[in-house]
Order: sequence, then C-alpha cells, then structure tokens
Amino acid sequence: MCKASARLQSGGESRIQTTRDTLLSHCCFVIIVLVSCLVMHLTELDQDCLLHLFSYLDKDSCRSLSLTCVRLRQVFLDPQLWMLLHFRSPCELRRDNYVLGSSLRYLAVCWHSSRVKVCNIEDWMKTTFQKDLCRKHESLVTDFLERVCHMCPNLLSLTLSGCGHITDRDVINVLQSCKRLHSLSLENCSRMTDSVLQAVVDHGHSLTDMRVDFCRNVTQAGLQEVRDKRPEVHLSALHSGDMIPDSKPEEKTQIRRALQKFLIFS
Repeated sequence: MCKASARLQSGGESRIQTTRDTLLSHCCFVIIVLVSCLVMHLTELDQDCLLHLFSYLDKDSCRSLSLTCVRLRQVFLDPQLWMLLHFRSPCELRRDNYVLGSSLRYLAVCWHSSRVKVCNIEDWMKTTFQKDLCRKHESLVTDFLERVCHMCPNLLSLTLSGCGHITDRDVINVLQSCKRLHSLSLENCSRMTDSVLQAVVDHGHSLTDMRVDFCRNVTQAGLQEVRDKRPEVHLSALHSGDMIPDSKPEEKTQIRRALQKFLIFS
C-alpha cells in the first residue's frame, strides 16, 4: 500500500511539473509573439516618430531595443538622437550605449563619489594604493574629450564635475575645436589653473556663461582678467581663488627647513 501510494504521489508530482513546464513554454511563446508584434508595429513608424520615442529612454534601454532589429539599430545610430549626453562616472564613458556625432549639443560628465577626493590629492602625496586606484580611470575623461574635439564641433555646453585628472590642455582643446561653445562649467576639477581662464579670453569667442567652482589652483588674478577682458561672459567662481593651491615637494621641504631654523635660533 505504501509503495502504491508513493508511486501515485510521484506520478502526480511529475504531471504537475510537466504542466508547469508547458505553461512556462506557452508564456515564453506569448511574450516572444508580443515583442515581435511590438517591434513590427514600431518599425512601421517613420524616423522622426522613432527618434521621439527613443528620446524618452535611457542609454542602456536605447541600446537594448536597438539590438532587436536592423531598423531600430538605424535609429540608435542616428546622430540626431544624441543631442544631449550625461554621464555619472568616468567608467560610463567606456560603454557602447551612446553615439558621438556632430549633433551633440549638451555634454555633462559629473562624478559625485568619495573617490573624487582621492583623485584630487596631489600626485606626489598619493600612496601606492591611491595611485593604483586612480590609474584605472585617470585617462578616461581626457581620451573622451579628445574624441569630442574631433567629432562634436557643434557642442554648445560642457559641464565637468569631479574630473580630478583632466588638465588645462584638455579643456583648451575643446575651446579651440568647439567654436560655438557658449557655456562652460568646471566644478571640483583640481588641476584647472589660470591657463584655462587665459584660453577663455583667447579662444572662447562664443562663450557667454562660465562656472569655475571649487578649483583650487585658479587664482583671483586669473578670474579678474576674464572679468576685465571678457565682460560679456557671466563668470561664477564659488570658492575658486580662495582655496589653498597645490605645492611642489621641494616647496614643502624649504618651508619645513625654514621653520626648523626659526625654532632652533628662537
């Protein structure tokens, strides 16, 4: 009796599992059919409508949808879709979920992370671990901006925040290549110096708005020169010019020796 009951129970469980598998297969089939129908309906829309629909999606969703068929891939690759790009970390620049082109007008790379504090430490003061940490991403924004210089001549607005590894030359190249740039925002970019401000005077002929916030190596003299020579530019400099600038190792040594001599002879 027990063996018969066990066989009956086993047979019931097997039938239940088979039923579940069948239902799951049917559900997957229905989903595939629905997605296929959706794609078929989408591809019947004209290019402008598809671009409008894609504009509501984030970069990853755009890329995923573009992999469903050739027609939607063409929409993804259309430069008109990519008039605005916003990145929340340098690592996002590595992804293949966006397209750089002449249609790009507004670009922002804003990194708000505790790692930014490490990036902003002067190189000669960094530990080996900190240097290794920075080495993984230190050239990402620089390489990306170089591509922007070659591929996005119609850029109107550039925002860089927390990009502690970019140099004056990176921003100067953008000013020289993107002649229509009218808005430049630099926040917590520790390597920016007065050279960028001089480049604004020399090359930023279309610039009307500039922010240089929390950039410790920018001086009040450099800011004043922009105000004097380019009065039409609305310049904002929150804390820049009032922060302690970087110093070279030998300068630290000289100060320490002078202090030691003072303490010895006092």
